[in-house]
Amino acid sequence: MFRTALRNVLAHKARLLMTVLAVMLGVAFVSGTLVFTNTISQAYQQSSAKGLDHVDVAVKPERGEGDGAKPGAAPKLTQDLLDKAANVPGAASATGTVSGFAAIADKDGKLVGEGWSTTGANYYAGKDGKDPRYPMKDGRAPADKGEIALDAKTAERAGFKIGDTVRMSIDGPVLTPKVSGIFTTDDGNVAAGGSLALFDTKTAQSLYAKPGQFSEIDVQAAAGTSQAALKTEIEKVLPKGTAEATTGKQLADEQAEQIAGSMSGMQTGMLVFAGISLFVGIFIIANTFTMLVAQRTKELALMRAVGASRRQVTRSVLLEAFVVGTVAAVAGLAAGVGIGAGLRSLMGSFGGAVPDGPLVVSPSTVLASLVVGIVVTMLAAWLPGRRAAKIPPVAAMNSVHAAATTKSLVVRNTIGALFAAAGTAGVLAGVGMGSDGKMPMSLGAGLLLIGVFVLTPLLSRPIIALASPVLKLFGISGKLARQNAVRNPRRTSATASALMIGLTLITGMTVIAGSFQKAIDKMATDSLKADYVVSMQNFNTLSPDVEKKLQKIDGVTATSPLRNSPSRIDGKSEYLTGVDARTIGDLATLDFKQGSWDGLGGHKVVVDADTAEQFGWKAGSGFTVTYEDGKKGTLQVAGVYQGNEMLRGIMLDKDELAPHQAEISDMQVMVKTSDGATASAKDSIRTALGDNPAIAVEDKKDISDGIAQMFTLMLNMLYGLLAMAVIVAVLGVINTLAMSVFERSQEIGMLRAIGLDRKGIKRMVRMESLVISLFGGVLGIGLGVFFGWAAGELIGASVGTYEMVLPWGRMGLFLALAAVVGVLAALWPARRAARLNMLSAIKAE
Repeated sequence: MFRTALRNVLAHKARLLMTVLAVMLGVAFVSGTLVFTNTISQAYQQSSAKGLDHVDVAVKPERGEGDGAKPGAAPKLTQDLLDKAANVPGAASATGTVSGFAAIADKDGKLVGEGWSTTGANYYAGKDGKDPRYPMKDGRAPADKGEIALDAKTAERAGFKIGDTVRMSIDGPVLTPKVSGIFTTDDGNVAAGGSLALFDTKTAQSLYAKPGQFSEIDVQAAAGTSQAALKTEIEKVLPKGTAEATTGKQLADEQAEQIAGSMSGMQTGMLVFAGISLFVGIFIIANTFTMLVAQRTKELALMRAVGASRRQVTRSVLLEAFVVGTVAAVAGLAAGVGIGAGLRSLMGSFGGAVPDGPLVVSPSTVLASLVVGIVVTMLAAWLPGRRAAKIPPVAAMNSVHAAATTKSLVVRNTIGALFAAAGTAGVLAGVGMGSDGKMPMSLGAGLLLIGVFVLTPLLSRPIIALASPVLKLFGISGKLARQNAVRNPRRTSATASALMIGLTLITGMTVIAGSFQKAIDKMATDSLKADYVVSMQNFNTLSPDVEKKLQKIDGVTATSPLRNSPSRIDGKSEYLTGVDARTIGDLATLDFKQGSWDGLGGHKVVVDADTAEQFGWKAGSGFTVTYEDGKKGTLQVAGVYQGNEMLRGIMLDKDELAPHQAEISDMQVMVKTSDGATASAKDSIRTALGDNPAIAVEDKKDISDGIAQMFTLMLNMLYGLLAMAVIVAVLGVINTLAMSVFERSQEIGMLRAIGLDRKGIKRMVRMESLVISLFGGVLGIGLGVFFGWAAGELIGASVGTYEMVLPWGRMGLFLALAAVVGVLAALWPARRAARLNMLSAIKAE
């Protein structure tokens, strides 16, 4: 049986090629994802660990816990504590660090670095006048507030040299220091494409903390002192409840865990699409083995007649699948290593630099690739093998087994109907449950997808029949194509289902993204009366000086900041949002359920409906709040409004909030001008703010376009990933048609003999392929719209402006894509059918 299985594999090399390709693509996606994410993760971990070479123990501020704790920022570390840490037994040196956001503009005025990774820090000179973390490559360390040092990669990218003036921003106002030095660093953020600017310690403290304060103290151990022993000594000098010590090894482990966690989201997302490709591939594999087994029915029957048992027949089919799966898995693993390397290079070409490191092909990646390829192939081949073994030898040799029994079709349709009904009920139940309906909706969507797949043989006849009027235009070729498409409903459904799954996902995501984009547009239009919103490019906080500059611009009629401050209410953490009570009504429109903007001011606040419901508040309710400075106060609800994604929470007058804030900073500033949103007004604002690269000045259209760009990027990524499933589906159509042509060799030879020319044969195969592909496309788009509507209902529960928008143009494009898939997939099978020798084909068995 083993020799027979191997002989069968080698005898059908061409027929099994498509199956190998389908499995290989899925495995390549899995292995490529694992190689890519493992490589990136290890590169960042090694870079981070290298950056901690000079840190044996790190001292950081400790935030208090519990209901009585102050809600504000954790306390900073003092110079006195730094001196004590440097003098504990076993300490060789201690370094005080302070850091924060620093946006640097290149010579063209564009932001250098990757947003969150644009960092500023202090150069802490030791006894020898040098900071071992930042060896100078050129020039010297910064000495006063008019100087900075830049990392070598940023200086190279932006074209800066010693003595150049740099335009930069910390929290809004533009700074113009000169470059005093260029240094090298092992900082992982810099290696990944970010930027690092160093100030002298005094300047850095004035920018990011307070004079004499640090955000972290790094201590290096003397020779012969362990990290644990040094930590013990340092803990003896730490003020209780103010600071905590952590060993360098713990920090490295924590960073490695954080990096692995950040990579896991990307890895999971990519593996989901790999799973979709493999799931689609299952249909192709099952189709292939079903047809191969059908073609060898008499051979298998003869084996049964001469003594082979049912288990031996099933095992022989599974052995073929094992060989095919192994070959596909090995090829997929090799292709995946190439994909992983390519993705890393591609990431670099898009500006997302990656720290240097080797390509990581771990044993788990190799094992996962082999297991996935072999198991998926064998699972898909098991049912055809089992079905073949159950056919009685005499019946098989007489071919009376060919047609599916009425009983089997009734059972299949009944099961499919039950799954579809249960799935539809689950989806509708999820819709009715609002934000709590995610689980039943997800389960229902899965059941409905399975149900439709099981029912596709039943659905194929009536849906394909709708194409009859069009097919008749192509004469006898069109008529034969329709009959061939419904001749074997199971095969047609399996082929169409592969395409259906990909288009379901693509359509559903397009409907959700388009509808959500429309909701954001409507929200921006309805809730913002302001002409512009000014904010930091990286969503950091703005200096209050920015609003002062905006108020002095000619034509600006009203401004209001949005500034957040942590607080505690009834033992729960809540953010207070400070606004200008005098002007906020001119800048924002909200749907008030009780009260209005007019009541805002002093100790009176307005709250969104969700927060009011959470605490049981209504207009006139009073409550006690603990501010970030630890002081308590009493506030009164003057209005309750319907919150949205742009405005929500507890709003109070900024003058009431300011005395309790240690550092006043704005998340954004809303601006209204006398002439409305015009190009000249935007230019005036930008000029007044010093053409700062770190500050974004956006009108309603800019806000909408920014969100649209984000959705477009996300959709394009999803389309690219789902393209793998579509490619696999194309292979399935080619595979089905090729085997169908082989099975119908006699029939095609007879058609040629009675007068159907080669063009007619080609047209017949192409029409059959087109009908099958469009059948899958119609089902996929229909299911995608349904799932998009259902998911949108969940989104609508939290986004009041959400309403479903059907992307008719995109859906038409998807249907056209399905047609193109059908035409392209038929090229080779149609050519093969047309070139069959009619006499040889008629004599074929």
